[in-house]
Amino acid sequence: MERDSQLELYKAVAARLKEAHTRVRELQVPEGVRMALSRKLLVVTAAAKHDLADAATRLDRLMKDLDEGRFPEDD
Repeated sequence: MERDSQLELYKAVAARLKEAHTRVRELQVPEGVRMALSRKLLVVTAAAKHDLADAATRLDRLMKDLDEGRFPEDD
């Protein structure tokens, strides 16, 4: 049963990561901001390989920032 819930969490994170990548790609922001957001997505993707629950938490935080228009500084 635990494996089933882990699989469902994996599917949910994968679907949300796909959505997040699409949203970042479509944002009308400077390229530096887009790159910073892409790096954050890569960190979440890497975290998913080792700690799925942590990755889900990080992704929730990132999606909330996107929803609220909070983006990293353009360096």
